[in-house]
Amino acid sequence: MKAWLHVVGIGEDGLEGLTPATRAVVEAAEVIVGGDRHHELAGENNAERLAWPSPFDALIDVLHAHKGKRVVVLATGDPLWYSVGARIGREIDPSEIIYHPQVGAFQLAAARMGWSMADLETLTVHGRPVEQMIAFIQPDQRLLILTTGADTPAQIAKFLTERGFGRSKMVVLAAMGGENEERFEGLAESWDHEVPAFNTLAVECVAAPDAALLPRVPGLEDELFVHDGTMTKQEVRAVTVAKLMPMRGALLWDIGTGCGSVAVEWMRAARYARAVGIEPRADRRAMAAANALALGVPKLELIEGTVPAALEGLDAPDAIFIGGGLSEETFAACWTALRPLGRLVVNAVTLQSEGLLTRLHGEYGGTLVKIAINRAEALGPEELGHKGWKPLIPVTQLSLVKR
Repeated sequence: MKAWLHVVGIGEDGLEGLTPATRAVVEAAEVIVGGDRHHELAGENNAERLAWPSPFDALIDVLHAHKGKRVVVLATGDPLWYSVGARIGREIDPSEIIYHPQVGAFQLAAARMGWSMADLETLTVHGRPVEQMIAFIQPDQRLLILTTGADTPAQIAKFLTERGFGRSKMVVLAAMGGENEERFEGLAESWDHEVPAFNTLAVECVAAPDAALLPRVPGLEDELFVHDGTMTKQEVRAVTVAKLMPMRGALLWDIGTGCGSVAVEWMRAARYARAVGIEPRADRRAMAAANALALGVPKLELIEGTVPAALEGLDAPDAIFIGGGLSEETFAACWTALRPLGRLVVNAVTLQSEGLLTRLHGEYGGTLVKIAINRAEALGPEELGHKGWKPLIPVTQLSLVKR
């Protein structure tokens, strides 16, 4: 099928920055779709000009309505990197689309900073919760962030400072590649610049000696979570998430999510990993939501209910964790819903649940282990300084891969 839709990346230098072939596509267009800024950059021609629709999801219908004409969608920079091109490509046959990439904000920002693209993290909070960047705050990490507006750098400066990264260096770059390019520099702890709404933020994370260490590998300290004492403890959680095998874009069902510690660590461990927490208690759902926000995974979805009724209508998961509410019915419903190559992990602490896991292991196979953790804690008066081993409740764990 002949391509009828062109998705064109355009920069601050407008038509002058396009290749001759791409410029000819824009100038010959019958319909041009884009934001006000894009239309200004494209200059004057005889095409019908359309603004982004509201809601934005209506864009695909708008494009289909003009099929048969020469249609151009204007985007900023590379239309397939955190931009509208990816959204269009999921809904319209790729054979009908031609993409025209331009040097994007990340490449320009990296060039301005003198940073290698291979040695940094690129992320966007444009139109998304700013808290998503929290999961990327690491010592000596370099970040390039597409922001969501003029207030975003100040919000990120606050996140950095609260976590002991106040000495981090921040640079806001605006209108890169144009006549009005601007640069604003400062430290997170003293950031006070007023910046343009459309900007890209570069952050060089600098940790203080008492900074919070929040690695993306599983096993965050229990104290980092708001909880009521009933939670998957740090050492067991590390083993549990490892068995669940977080992967890019994969979906987890966290059954009996409690304070959400497993779901939060799953989402932190892989880019774009998703999780649905199912928890009947409102107070625990509130704790899970607070933990997700504080630890940089604000997209954790929380559902009130119990299994199997609460599973109805959910997308098929790539992994399931049953941390509470185990029964044969729950296990069967989860195993049936799990996608091929999906991982199912069940933790149990009661003798009754352990007996059920033993039977399930006999029927389904997998790996059955008992996890026993001992922590060194004070014995007797603290002033004596004596310590001994205090055991945590042993956890029996069944893990399986659906083949």
